[in-house]
Parts: sequence; C-alpha cells; structure tokens
Amino acid sequence: MHNFKRNTLERSFNDKKVRVKQKLGHSEIEQGETKEQALIRECKEELNITLNVGDVFMEVNHEYPDITVHLTLFNATIAEGVLQKLEYNDIKWITAAEISNYDFCPADEEILKILKQKVL
Repeated sequence: MHNFKRNTLERSFNDKKVRVKQKLGHSEIEQGETKEQALIRECKEELNITLNVGDVFMEVNHEYPDITVHLTLFNATIAEGVLQKLEYNDIKWITAAEISNYDFCPADEEILKILKQKVL
C-alpha cells in the first residue's frame, strides 16, 4: 500500500441536509451475488465507476449494540469512469496522515487503524 488513499463518502439521509459520519464505501449483497459482484454493482450505481476487483485485503467484524457487521475489504482499481456523487454529498481522497481529521463510523475506525499502521 504505497500511496495509501481511501475514498470517504458522506450522505444525507431522508432528504435532510445533515452531516453524517464519514464512511468507507459499503456494499449490500443481493441474493445470488458474490461479495465482489456486489462491490462492482454498488460502485457503478453510487459512484458511476467500474472496478477491477482483486483478492481480499482484510476482513473485520464489528459489534454495535444491536447488530454485528462483517466487512470484507478488497484490493481494487478503477477500470473505467470518474467518481461522481450520484448518492453522496461529498467524496474525498485522503491520505493515511489525514485519517484522524475525520469522524468515521466505529467499524470503519477499526479498519483505518490497521491500514494506518501498515502505511505510516
């Protein structure tokens, strides 16, 4: 992970113009899809980009008070397109050194802590 940059996404929910925590892109898996297919579909739908998805980079489980989430991160590159804010208010590329300047969801904070240790 030489030039570490992660895309952060910000979205308003229920048509409210409120700031929500920054988050890494998350994909919901539809019936019959693989995790890789879900990631490709979601990035096309939400960011208008096509990805080349590689191998699994890491997996994280995070327990919230009412739910446990399992996140799988893949090595991926943009094969086609330019990021567009189709479903998000803002998109930012940040470096590992800038991570602490943003307020991320708890599950993402676990991921970013590990990534930051590997890069810095």
